[in-house]
Amino acid sequence: MNYLKPAAVAAATISMSSTPLQAGGAAQPLMEPEVIVAESAAASSGGFIVPLMLLVIIAAAASSSGGTPRE
Repeated sequence: MNYLKPAAVAAATISMSSTPLQAGGAAQPLMEPEVIVAESAAASSGGFIVPLMLLVIIAAAASSSGGTPRE
């Protein structure tokens, strides 16, 4: 039990000497402003490809001969 008093003195000394180190408080964190980039609208090329292909197929069918050749 002879080691208890020096250990208590050492613990008290460490706790008293570390208190002034924490007295200033933590510095405020620096927050960088969030950059918001507006996304451009995606090209809607898929919106007119299907009707264009349908128009090409109809035009090809209309321009082909009807089946029996004319004489």
